[in-house]
Amino acid sequence: MLAGCTALVLSLAGPAAQAGHRDPARQTLGANDGWAAHGTGTTGGAAADAEHVYTVTTWAQFKAALAAGGDAPKIIKVKGTIDAVAEGCEAFAAPGYDFAAYLDKYAPEKWGLEQDLAAEPADSPEGLRRASAANQDKAIKATVPSNTTIIGVGRNAGFKGASLQIRGVDNVIVRNLTLESPVDCFPQWDPTDGSQGNWNSEYDTAVVHGSTHVWLDHNTFTDGSHPDSAAPAYFGMLYQQHDGQLDVVRGSDYVTASWNVFTEHDKTILIGNSDSESTAAGDRGHLKVTLHHNLFARLVERTPRVRFGQVDAYNNHVVADGTYSYSFGIGKESQLVAEHNAFTLPAGISPAKVLKKWNEAPVTAAHNVVNGRPVDLIAVHNAEIPGETLRSGAGWTPALRAQVHPARAVPAIVDRGAGAGRLR
Repeated sequence: MLAGCTALVLSLAGPAAQAGHRDPARQTLGANDGWAAHGTGTTGGAAADAEHVYTVTTWAQFKAALAAGGDAPKIIKVKGTIDAVAEGCEAFAAPGYDFAAYLDKYAPEKWGLEQDLAAEPADSPEGLRRASAANQDKAIKATVPSNTTIIGVGRNAGFKGASLQIRGVDNVIVRNLTLESPVDCFPQWDPTDGSQGNWNSEYDTAVVHGSTHVWLDHNTFTDGSHPDSAAPAYFGMLYQQHDGQLDVVRGSDYVTASWNVFTEHDKTILIGNSDSESTAAGDRGHLKVTLHHNLFARLVERTPRVRFGQVDAYNNHVVADGTYSYSFGIGKESQLVAEHNAFTLPAGISPAKVLKKWNEAPVTAAHNVVNGRPVDLIAVHNAEIPGETLRSGAGWTPALRAQVHPARAVPAIVDRGAGAGRLR
C-alpha cells in the first residue's frame, strides 16, 4: 500500500462497467458520448483493485498516488480543497530574486522595446526570475498516468494553484473537481510582444498533450480568488498571471469535456497550439474533441479556439458580460461543428462576435439561439464583419453524441446540471 494514501476496499468493476455504475469513481464514459467514446472508449481507473484506490487530502499525497503503480488502473479520490501553493509564492523564489529590481531594470524607458530578455545572465533579475519560475514549475505540475480516474468526493473537492498534466498517456477521467487556475508567481516581461510589450504567464489548469481517450466531466474551472480584474498593471500592461484553463494539443485525440463550468477567465480553451508546420504535422488528422453541456460564464474568449481538429460543440450555454470578445475561434485547417448551443448576450454585444475567424477554414454553425431566438451565426457574422467572411460547412457530421437537447432548453438544463458538486 502507498505510504501517505489510504486504500479503500471497493468491489471491482472491469473495463466494461457502464456510466450508470453506482459508485461514481467507477463510472465509465457512456457509449457514443463524444469523441472520447471512440474505439476502446474511456474507462479511466474503473478496473482498479483495492490496492490502487486512494483517498488524498494533501498535495504530497496526491502526487504520491499518481506515481504509485505505474499504469495499472487506479482511482484517486480527492477530499476537500488541496492547495498546491499553500506556502505562498515566496517558497519558490530563488535567493536574491527581487521583483522591484526586476521592474526597475526592465522598465521600457530604460530597457526599450526592441531587445528581448533571452540573453540575460543567470544572476540578472531575469535570470533569477527564470530560476524562481523553474521552482514553481516543478512544484505545481502533477503528471497523470494512463488508466487513471481522479474524482472529487462530495461537493467541495478540488485543487488550487495546480496544473494537471495529461501527457503522452491514454484513458484518463477527471470528474467532480473545482479547479482554481494556477497563478504564475513569476510572469515574464517581453518587451518585443506587441507594440507596447506584454506580460506572459505559464501554467494551464489542465493540459492534454499527446494523449488519447480523456474525459473531463462535471468540473468547475475558475480563476477563483485571483481574477484578472484584481490584477495590477506594470509598464502600462496587465500583470497577467494566468494562462489557459484547458489545452488540448500536440496530436491529442478522442477527448470529451462534458457538464463542466468554465468561468472568470480570459483565454479559456485552446485546441491545437500553433499554426507552424512543425506542429501541424503532428496535429493533422488528430485533435478530435467534443464539448457538450458546458457552461461558459463571464469569459473573454476561446470556448474554444481551434486549429486542425474536428471539434463538436453542442448544447453548451455561453453567458457573456462586458469583457466578452468571442466564443468560437476558427483557426488553421479547423473543422468546427457548433450546433444546438445557447448564448446569453448583454445589450450592446452582437451575435456577430460569437464566431471569430483567425484563418481560412470552414465551419458548421446551425440551430443555435441567442437570447432565446434562433440566429444564423455565420450569416450575421459575415453581414457585420465583412472582412472576415466565413465559409459554411465543416465537411463532416458528428456521430458520437449523447442526448441532444433543443437549444432553447439548454440554459435551464446546463445551468442546473453543470459543474463540480452536481455529479449524479
